[in-house]
Amino acid sequence: MSIVFTHAYYLSDDPKEQKIMKPYPPLGLLYVSAYLKSKHIDNDVFDTTFSSQSAQLDYILEKQPKVICIYTNLMTKIEVIKLIKILKSETYNFPKIALGGPDVTYNVENYLKAGADFLIIGEGEETTFELYNAIINQGDFHQVNGIAFLENDQIIQTTARTKFKELDELPLPNREAINMQNYLDTWKNNHGQSSMTISTQRGCPYTCKWCSTAVYGQSYRRRPANQVAEEMKMLKEKYKPDALWFVDDVFTVSHKWLIAFREEVLKQDAIIPFECITRAERLNDEILQLLKDVGCFRIWIGAESGSQTIIDAMDRRVDVNQVKKVIQDTNAMGIETGTFIMLGYPGETEEDISETIQYLKEANPTLYTITIAYPIKGTSLYNEIEHKITQQPDWETSTDRDIDFERTYSRKYYQYAVSKVVNEVEFHKASKNSLKALKLKTKSILATGLMKWNK
Repeated sequence: MSIVFTHAYYLSDDPKEQKIMKPYPPLGLLYVSAYLKSKHIDNDVFDTTFSSQSAQLDYILEKQPKVICIYTNLMTKIEVIKLIKILKSETYNFPKIALGGPDVTYNVENYLKAGADFLIIGEGEETTFELYNAIINQGDFHQVNGIAFLENDQIIQTTARTKFKELDELPLPNREAINMQNYLDTWKNNHGQSSMTISTQRGCPYTCKWCSTAVYGQSYRRRPANQVAEEMKMLKEKYKPDALWFVDDVFTVSHKWLIAFREEVLKQDAIIPFECITRAERLNDEILQLLKDVGCFRIWIGAESGSQTIIDAMDRRVDVNQVKKVIQDTNAMGIETGTFIMLGYPGETEEDISETIQYLKEANPTLYTITIAYPIKGTSLYNEIEHKITQQPDWETSTDRDIDFERTYSRKYYQYAVSKVVNEVEFHKASKNSLKALKLKTKSILATGLMKWNK
């Protein structure tokens, strides 16, 4: 085999995920693998999620591929760099290493200097196919659009690749290349139901300042509804998952597409319970009923803050009261809700955090996640705070999550603010005379004091 696809996420090395145990397969790699397969290029995929680096290296040593394609992102970057440095040795016969994924677009020089031979920038299917042929046939790399490489110690970045316009031309992900049962069993054993991922669109037309569009761009391209339903039918019959997770950024962006989707899913008997992400202004009673009709059991509705001031600073272009009402309406429809909260965004004050607490209490989402804002290179947020960075560790041994910048208060303040938000919201839900409520209120008071100490 001349080409191997792999990544560097090892579940056994992730204590946090070992508590959560909700892993998903590397869908992007499986799409590229399937595309090459459709072009009659045999390839292998080594999925590291349930494996180890040593087993991965043994596999590569056995296969002796000429090309190794590695997916990298913010979370796996450090392990990817370690892997590159090991592979660039005589033991592995000096394979050509190509990296793809969202983290390479704005870190071209860093990744090339870390040892990568080529970077695949943007969508990977056509670029990987052309690059592989150029490597095997000793072709001209300058003619391959969408890549970067070093030539005489100079960075060469070729013309950007034109994105796929018709997604129906893409083959389905090569799920057969990996052990899907590992994922299904892990979900089932830890949560009582199995789950799989599926993609219907590429790109996002919105402009949120903190969000990276490094791979698919600020666009909206969608697979035909009948093709998506066919894939769901196949997954239902072959893998029998209990649920699906649509990985699209804004699942309900097109109501016209959703109407066709409902028709096709019902016609093909392809219903599988699913959850998705969307924006409040792309939901209404009719769309909520439509989603419920085809199996939607949970909708994640983005807000990021309960403060309109912060939402506007993020360029979210949504009214916080609209978000709150849509979450309430979705709950009333019998569909679970989730929302995302970000603390520590530039300019956020104590008043903004109080508004976020009140928003969560009133909206009452089934689930919510809270993170402390961090700047991803290439985003508008990063560009805005770059001159205010106070902590930027060594690139090879850190991630964008480790970057800190001047905020209204210290980072420690916002860490305690997360605790305050969670405990205040959970106290609001708890029976007020219970021991649980007392513990939650005590933790909230403690967090409030620590916030003041770290202002």
